[in-house]
Amino acid sequence: MYKPLPQEVTIKESRIDGLGLFTTEPIEKEHVFGITHIQHDEFQHGYIRTPLGGFINHSKKPNCVLIHDGEGYMPHMKLKSTEFLREGEELTLKYNLYGIQS
Repeated sequence: MYKPLPQEVTIKESRIDGLGLFTTEPIEKEHVFGITHIQHDEFQHGYIRTPLGGFINHSKKPNCVLIHDGEGYMPHMKLKSTEFLREGEELTLKYNLYGIQS
């Protein structure tokens, strides 16, 4: 069965902007949540965003980074925590418009 988000994440209203991604359980540092972006030249900014990539908000003090993976046929990025996250904490990245910094 297709699940657009990993079970440890949900979408809720964000204090940062609109909707955001939030943990549903405590998350260890360096936990990989899954694929956020798939590289494809025909899409805006050269990437297709998954639901995991479409709802993450910006922070000047992010608690996640993107890691590049999948060289060759289907290059993509995955979301990884950079610190321990409590249940209910919003996941964030540092980016400028669409210049995501990993």
